[in-house]
Amino acid sequence: MSYKINIIIEKDEDGYYAYSPELPGCQSQGDTLEEVRENIQEAIELYLETLSESEKQALQNKEIFTMTLEVKVA
Repeated sequence: MSYKINIIIEKDEDGYYAYSPELPGCQSQGDTLEEVRENIQEAIELYLETLSESEKQALQNKEIFTMTLEVKVA
């Protein structure tokens, strides 16, 4: 079975950092965008292997929305 899992990727001076808001503690890093994507995918696969069937089902029912807001500061 496949799952659609949200990930957040942030860039800083050391490279890239990725995590999944749906999977507490599931995170990874990499020097490039491609490396961090591969690393977080592997971390998610390993994480999902540790979940029970009911926990996996709960993931299917969870929705996370992201958006960008422009805020003016005086």
